[in-house]
Amino acid sequence: LAAHYGLPHLDTGLLYRATACALLEEGLPLDDVEAAVAAARSLSLTDFDEKRLRARDMGEAASVVAAMPAVRAALIDMQRGFAARPEGVVLDGRDIGTVICPDAKVKIFVTAAPETRATRRALELARAGEDADYAAILDDVKKRDARDSARSAAPLKAASDAVTLDTTDLDIDEAFAAARGIVEKARR
Repeated sequence: LAAHYGLPHLDTGLLYRATACALLEEGLPLDDVEAAVAAARSLSLTDFDEKRLRARDMGEAASVVAAMPAVRAALIDMQRGFAARPEGVVLDGRDIGTVICPDAKVKIFVTAAPETRATRRALELARAGEDADYAAILDDVKKRDARDSARSAAPLKAASDAVTLDTTDLDIDEAFAAARGIVEKARR
């Protein structure tokens, strides 16, 4: 969507993945709140090793640090600053419509069945040359959803005014077309 509309894009999940990655690289435990906050505050939006951050282990690690209210607080200004660009932006993440940009003009809550998401993730990992054990990935997806939905700070949920886009039975082109339709309808 960002490329289609010529807008800057931020995958906010990368911020939590980068925070977790920094802890792991320093040999620090993921539950060290002070170290996690320091790592979050030191992030730059231009310093991401996306390949490393998208590795399977980083998703689980990110979910651990993302559950920390202090880490979320440390990253909120960075995300809102990015979102404040006058030309508009595209943000994706698990709390964009509810916490980061509650007044956004367009909110799309993208979802899919855990089995579909696990299949997609397994294909993505296999293409990157990583282990792609479907059963383990499905287990990770379900655990992450449960943890993210139950956390006290910015739980995973759709904003009340978001349009839900279930992509379970859609391919990438169909999902993109549906998202564009939602944006175009909101722009009228």
